[in-house]
Formats: sequence, C-alpha cells, structure tokens
Amino acid sequence: MNRYPVWKYAIMLIAVVVGLLYTLPNIYGEDYAVQVASLRPDSPINDSLQARVLNVLQSENIPVKAVERDEQSLRVRLNSQDDQAPARDAIAAALAPDEDTAGYSVALNLLSRTPAWLQAINARPMYLGLDLRGGVHFTLQVDMEGAMVQRAEAFASSLRTALRERDIRHGGVRRDGQAVTLALQDSADAQTVGDLLRENYPDLTIDPARSTGTQLRIVFTPEATQRIQEQALAQNMSTLHNRINELGVAEPVIQRSGADRIIVQLPGVQDVAQAKRMIGRTATLQIRLVDESAEGRAAERGAGPVPFGSEVFQDSNGQRVVVQRQVILTGENLLDAQPGFDQQRGNMPVVNLEFDGPGARIFREVTRDNVNKRLAIILFERGQGTVVTAPNINEEIPGGRVQISGAFTPREATETAVILRSGALAAPMEIIEEYTIGPSLGAENIERGQSSVVWGLIIIMVFMCIYYLVFGVISSLSLLVNVLLLLAVLSMLQATLTLPGIAAMALALGVAIDSNVLINERIREELRSGASPQAAIHAGYERAWATILDSNVTTLIAGFALLAFGHGPVRGFAVVHCIGVLTSMFSAVFFSRGLVNLWYGRRKRLKSIAIGQVWKPGIKPPISAGATSRKNGDEQSQQA
Repeated sequence: MNRYPVWKYAIMLIAVVVGLLYTLPNIYGEDYAVQVASLRPDSPINDSLQARVLNVLQSENIPVKAVERDEQSLRVRLNSQDDQAPARDAIAAALAPDEDTAGYSVALNLLSRTPAWLQAINARPMYLGLDLRGGVHFTLQVDMEGAMVQRAEAFASSLRTALRERDIRHGGVRRDGQAVTLALQDSADAQTVGDLLRENYPDLTIDPARSTGTQLRIVFTPEATQRIQEQALAQNMSTLHNRINELGVAEPVIQRSGADRIIVQLPGVQDVAQAKRMIGRTATLQIRLVDESAEGRAAERGAGPVPFGSEVFQDSNGQRVVVQRQVILTGENLLDAQPGFDQQRGNMPVVNLEFDGPGARIFREVTRDNVNKRLAIILFERGQGTVVTAPNINEEIPGGRVQISGAFTPREATETAVILRSGALAAPMEIIEEYTIGPSLGAENIERGQSSVVWGLIIIMVFMCIYYLVFGVISSLSLLVNVLLLLAVLSMLQATLTLPGIAAMALALGVAIDSNVLINERIREELRSGASPQAAIHAGYERAWATILDSNVTTLIAGFALLAFGHGPVRGFAVVHCIGVLTSMFSAVFFSRGLVNLWYGRRKRLKSIAIGQVWKPGIKPPISAGATSRKNGDEQSQQA
C-alpha cells in the first residue's frame, strides 16, 4: 500500500543529483576582471600581449588571480574590486594611450568562478538583475515629431514618382513640417490627386481648411498618425535589442514607458561610458545625390542660396555639401555593416555596407544613371546630419556593396558599423534620465534577500519539526528539495533573478509547505476517524492531492497572468512564482511520500506514527505524540 517501486526512488535520486549539479554554479560567485579586446587585425591577442599585460600589472603591484585567453579577448581575473579600476587604467595607459587610434579596448568585466567540469554539462549560474548585480538604467525620449517628419519626407519622394507616372504637371512637392504641400499648375488636377491618394495612400488626406485650387496641403489621418508613432516606438525598441546584443549584455530589460519613452536596464554593465555611447547614439543612414547644378555648387562655396529641393550639410571637416532632398536609400535597406581597413589607402579604417535585394537594385540604377556625379552618404545623429563621404560615381556599382571611407578612427568605424548593423531607428531618441546602481548596493540587496529566504526557511522547518515530529522532518526535507529544484530550474533556464524574484522564492516556500500541512492534517483526520496508521497515510496523500492540485492550479493561473501581461520586476516575480509552484507539487507530494514510504512503508505491524498530537473526540486530555490504531484507541476510550 505504502511502498514505492525502485524506479520512483531512482527518479527521486536523479532529481536531487541534477538539482545539486545545476545549483552549485550559483554558490561559486564571480571574479572581478579586466577584459582586453582587439579592435584591429594588426592588434592580435597572443602570448606577447599577455606577457605585456602581466608586466604592466606587476609593475603596479596588482596581484593577478588567473588569466584566460581566446581569439577575441584576453581576460585577467583579480582578487578584489579595489584592484579592478587601477588595473584597467594601467592596462589602458599601456595599450591604448590614444583612444582614437587604439588597437585594443580595455573594459571592466565580471567572470563566473564556475569550474570547468560544471561548465562542460552547461551548468551556469543565474543572471542577476539590475537591483542585485548593479548596472545602468536609461530612460529614452522618442521624438515622435521626428518620426512623422521622416515619414512625410518618404511620402513626398514617393508622391513625386507617382505624379510623374500619371503625367500630372506640378510646381513642386515639398515637405512642410509633418505635412506635404503640392503646387499644381491646373486646378482641374486636384480631383485626380485626390483619387490618387485614396487609391494608393489611404493614410493621407487633403486638408480642406489650408488648401486652395492649385495649392494642396496633404496631411496624415489621425489613425495613421497614431499607428506611425506606435510603429516608431516598436521599431526603436527592436533596434535597441539588436544594439544591446552587440554589447553582449545578458538579459537586458527594454520596455515601454508611456506613449513616447523607453526604459533600458543593463545589469552587470561595468563600463557605463561605453554603454551610454552605444545606446545614446541614434544614427540613421541616408544616401542622396549631391546637387551638381551651378546653383548647388555656388551654395557649397557660400556664394549663393541653397536651391529649391536641396539642403546643405557639413562633412567631418566642416565643409559644406549641398544634397538633394530626395532620399535614395536608408538604413532600412541594410543587410550588414562591418568595420574594416582599406589596404589601398594605407589601412585607412572604413565601414563596409551591404544592401538587400531591392536596395542593391536601386543603388545599381542610381549609379548607372549618375556616372561622374557625386553620391552623399549621410549619417544622422540626434537630428543632425553629417556627410560621412561624398565620392564621385566612376561607374555602375552592382551587387549592393558600398564602402564608407570617411575620417574614421578604428573605434569610430567599429561603433558606426554596430549602430548601422543594429537597424534603422524610426525616430530620433535622447537620454533624459540615467542612473547607475553600484555593485556594492547590489551585494547588499543579495545579502538581505538571502537572509530573508534562509531565516524564513529555518523558522518554517523548526516549526514543522516541533509540530509534526517525524512527518515535520520529512516535510522539511521536501522543502529543501523544493528550494534545490527551484534554483536548478532557474539556472537551467538562465533566468534573471531580481529582488521581486527573491520575494517570489520566499512565497514559494509558503506554498510548498502549505501542501505538506494539508497532507499531514489529512492523515491526522484519518487517524481521528479510527483508520490504521498505514491506511491513514495512504488515504491522507490520496485525498489531499485533489485539494493541492486545485489550489496550485488557481495559483498558477494568477502567475501566468502576471507572466503574460507584466513587465520588468512583475515578470521576474511571475517566472519564479510559477516555477516554484510546479516544483512544490513534485516535492510536497511525490518526494515527501517517497520518504514516508521509505520510513514507514516496510513496517507490516505499524501501530503508531510520529505526527504530533492527535485530538480525538471524547478523550481528555488528548493522547500524546504518536497516533495509534483503532484498537488501542477503543481501549483508551473504555478506560476513560
């Protein structure tokens, strides 16, 4: 009745062993380290670099714990956090005295102490959130007006093409803020333009209040305006995800805040300046033709006004470049962007671009039709456009591969490639809030969170052992297994643990022990009704299971709702909460019953079990610890 087959005990043993193996990495902690990465092919990671770094640290009397190296980087483990910043400064002074021409980047880092044999089975520690590990928090303001301006500029270019295809003569199409104005030569064409908008541009409409017979003002509909702004916010969040992935941040938090703000949290980031430089830059790429007319060349020299349909930008040297307003290609057509070096120009840093199929076709047509003219590649950052390069088109360029060879440093070429590769921003952004949580505060939060969970666990176990005796000890062991499995599953999933997650872990202890309380009280109830100890154990587990299942399912429903609709800390709480409920069902029912069966199941003539005091009706005072069989109970009743 109360015996488990061998295979069930094997499952219990495997669960405990796996739980131990995948929980262990969280105990080892992390080392403070300095990471040296190569920025150029002529700056390799080799034995010479390692010896040079070690000599620098030795001269500064900074002890080294260990050195790790691969093809991409060299990592030096240090003994304490106090050595980290001085080591970084000393190595940077030796390897990268001039940041603009540096061959190596030197950054702070944290490295896990997990042994190699655990890493071999993919046992790794959980990620820690911003509140536990420290890191940086940004609030970004999205320029929704800029998103509408960009969309209006794209529509103006498309409308010029559509009017030309329909042979509609006009006096010019230009963007006016978030609207587009169209000057017609014949008022009779206004109806044709209206039909064109309804057929091909349902998001646009003619503003009757500010339009005349030959002057049309075309604006976005309110629904289209809201949709474009929603799409801009979503695209910027996607771009930020790509950009942060380039930084190698584990489990970043990127979430929407209100109608036009994005919150970015980067746990564990040590080099805040680099993160701010990469996240804060809002570069978008545009390719346009240079205005080669006499008026355009005069405007470049400052000898005349900028021609209609063109605008002026400056290059990196401060020289004026007059380009046409019509955008040929944007960053949306980019497939890839990689830093490199131009061997024909003395290893000059460059950025190699590759366009998608439609972009490559457009670029080929433009270069074929504009030989001996200049093509401007413009990089927009924070609303300001800079002409990176404006080369002369010598011949048709097929294949969609372009090389930007502006006045880049190696670092600038690498960062520009990352920003362009991460995707185009639908709207400019700027950092309006920034704060940093230091590792020391995160360590304090971890210590307090651990103390709350440990002390809660100890108090619960002491109470259970006193109140339920042997069954309390078994419940306590099951509770420990539940904590072990919860930590193991979180580590396997590489989940991010935050302060709310620690709170959910403490709550999981209560949920788990509640199941054992239900089982123990059900066994007591069976004993009070006169069942034998073996029958009481069997009936207690069988009849308590339905109640445990119902309560845990309803708790899981609430947890899944938090997981589906929550963000940030709420989502972190929900993940730990749901996993804790599932592991508690295994440990409180399956595992605890296995221990009970192992202790009591093989006793054929079991007369009593140690489950604390059992109160029976009509017995004063109640019988003491240890329930007895029905026969012994009847005898005691007769004696009373």
